[in-house]
Amino acid sequence: MTTTPEEVIRFAQEKGVRMVDFKFTDVPGTWQHFSVPVRVLDESLFSEGIGFDGSSIRGFQQINESDMLLVPDPTTAIMDPFTAEPTLSLVCDVTQPGARRDPYTRDPRNIARKAEEYLGKSGIADKAYFGPEAEFFVFDDVKFRSNQHEQWAVVDSDEAHWNTGRNGTANLGHRNRPKEGYFPVAPNDTLQDLRTEMVLTMEDHGIEVEAQHHEVAAGGQCEIDMRFDSLLRMADKVMLYKYIVKNVARRAGKTVTFMPKPIFGDNGSGMHVHMSLWKDEQPLFWDAEGYASLSEMARFFIGGLLTHAPAVLALAAPTTNSYRRLVPGYEAPVNLVFSQRNRSAAVRIPMYSDNPKARRVEFRPPDPTCNPYLTFSALLMAGLDGIRREIAPEEHGFGPLDRNIYEMSACEKREIKSVPGSLDEALAALEMDHEFLLMGDVFTTDLLEKYVELKREQSAEVRLRPAPLEFALYYDA
Repeated sequence: MTTTPEEVIRFAQEKGVRMVDFKFTDVPGTWQHFSVPVRVLDESLFSEGIGFDGSSIRGFQQINESDMLLVPDPTTAIMDPFTAEPTLSLVCDVTQPGARRDPYTRDPRNIARKAEEYLGKSGIADKAYFGPEAEFFVFDDVKFRSNQHEQWAVVDSDEAHWNTGRNGTANLGHRNRPKEGYFPVAPNDTLQDLRTEMVLTMEDHGIEVEAQHHEVAAGGQCEIDMRFDSLLRMADKVMLYKYIVKNVARRAGKTVTFMPKPIFGDNGSGMHVHMSLWKDEQPLFWDAEGYASLSEMARFFIGGLLTHAPAVLALAAPTTNSYRRLVPGYEAPVNLVFSQRNRSAAVRIPMYSDNPKARRVEFRPPDPTCNPYLTFSALLMAGLDGIRREIAPEEHGFGPLDRNIYEMSACEKREIKSVPGSLDEALAALEMDHEFLLMGDVFTTDLLEKYVELKREQSAEVRLRPAPLEFALYYDA
C-alpha cells in the first residue's frame, strides 16, 4: 500500500503506468472521474491539486464559481482493473482554489473525515468500525423507457422462475422459485464463478472479503461481504466495490444494479451496516451481563440510531425506490426496534460469536444506492448523540423485541414505530431533525439543504409520471 506521493510515483513507474485517473464522489454518491497522461504525475500534484469544473457535478457549484481542485489521496492508489492501457487510479478530496486550499463543504469525503475527527475529540472512542453488506442484482438484460407517452421497464435473469416456460432456445430448467435464492448450489445458482471473479478482483485491489453468496431473491440477487474497516476507508471501499462489481459483470456480458427494489414480489437489496466503537484497541460495545451482551454505551448508541432513524434514512435510503423495499414482508427492517437475531428489526444484534471483539450493532434499513460517506457519518453522529444524551432505547418504546413481529396482533403492531413510508417523509424528517448532524461542524446546513433540494427534485420526477399499474387499475374506470 502506498502512503506518500513518492511511493505513488515509484509504484506508477514499476507498473508502467501510462494514464492517471482521478476519482471523486458527487453529493448523491456516484463516482466521477477524469484522466491525464502519466507525465502530469509529480509530487506537487498531491499538494497543489488539479483543476476541474465544479458546476457540472451534481450538488456542487454554481456556474459563476465553478473552479475547483482535486487533491489525490496517496493511500488510495491502485491500478484500475478495467482499462486497456495501464492506468493508475487515485481517489481525491475536493478543495476550494486559493492559497489555503480549504476543504469543500459539500465534498462527501470531507464529511467522513470530519466525522472521524469529531469521534476522536469526543473522548468516547478513538475508532469507529463499519462493515456494510451490500446486495445487488445481476441481470442478463434490462430495458426501460420514460417519456411523454411511454412508462415501462423490463429486466430478465436466465436463472429466474419466470423463464421456466421460455421458448426459442434450449430450456434446461433448474430455475429459482421466488424467495428461494438463499443458498442453492449450481445449477440453480448460475453466478458462483462471476461472484468469485468479483471477489478476487476486490482482493487484488485492497478489499478484504469475508464471504460471497446468492441472495434470497430468485432473479440473480447476490451479496459480497467486506471485512470491516474505519469509516472513511470503508466508504472508499464501498465506492470501489460497486465499481468492480458493475464492471466485472459488464465484462461477462451481464449487468448489475444496486436498485433496492427492481423486481416486484421478491426480496429487495439492502446494505445492512455493522458498527462498533473502540478505544485504546479495546471494544466498547461488550458487556457479558447486558442484554445480548451489549454494554450500556452500545444501548445508548442504539437509542440514538432509532431516535434519529427517520432523518438518517433520508441519507441511508435515499431514493423513491428505497421505499418499495421498506415495506412489511420480504425480511424488510421496517420496525424501529432493536433485537437479537430478529431480521425485521431496524437494529439487530448478531449473535454468531461470544468474542467481545465481535459484539456490534447492525442497522438494517440502509440500501446501496446511498452515498456511503454521508450515510456512515450520519449513523455515527446519531449513535454518538444517543451516547451523549444517554438515550436508553427501552425507555422510548424501541424494544428489545424478540418476538416474530409478523405473528403479533394488529393492536400490538400499532405500538411499534416504523420507518418513513416514502422518500418525502424521510426528507421532511431530516429537515426537522438534523442538529445532531451539525455537531462539531461535521455536516453543514449548506450541504443538507442542497441534498434535500436534489432529492425532492427526484421525488417530484417520479410522482408526476403515471405508473404502468395505474393503467391496469383505472383505464376502464
